[in-house]
Amino acid sequence: MFRASTLLNNARLEKELDFSEVAKRLKINVKYLEALEQENTHCFPQEPYCSLIIKDYADFLGLNGQEILRIFRRDFAQKHKQKLSKKTFFSFTPQFTFTISIIITIVFFSLYLVSEYVKFNRPPKLKVDWPPESVLVDNNIDINGVTDPESTVRVNQDLVIVDQNGNFEKEISLVSAETKVVIESKGTNGKSTFSEKTFKINK
Repeated sequence: MFRASTLLNNARLEKELDFSEVAKRLKINVKYLEALEQENTHCFPQEPYCSLIIKDYADFLGLNGQEILRIFRRDFAQKHKQKLSKKTFFSFTPQFTFTISIIITIVFFSLYLVSEYVKFNRPPKLKVDWPPESVLVDNNIDINGVTDPESTVRVNQDLVIVDQNGNFEKEISLVSAETKVVIESKGTNGKSTFSEKTFKINK
């Protein structure tokens, strides 16, 4: 199946005509004639001028201008479809969707492993609500705090119960003028977090 550009080129060469001679006879810019035979769409003139040039050019070469114009439009439509198919190359085919799903799954699983690794190897969190010294009553203080639920808490080496939410509470008696309270939260990985405060009693 011949293309319009090929038919025009063959007819011109059979008549031993060059572009400059045809352009002079038809009063058409040489670049338009070259663009039509080379299918250089970027140099095509605007419609309806383009269709008129094709028809006049074909008639001048002894071809059926109307038929050549029809073939040229068919060729241009095919080329336009090819460009569109290239633009939609990355369409969401079942295979492409499956591949993307696998990649996303691997990425999320990797992130999960990293987060679990970091979580396992970090020391437990520890937040203590230290009472201000101004509220000391009978040299006793109540200490409240929160840590990781699976951690073990000791206050001055005394084991303290931690509930399922990580909360703990301990009452301490201050037996000296200056007492240092050390709280340790030890995680299942063996790492510990400390918090301490020294209380002074004015006697």
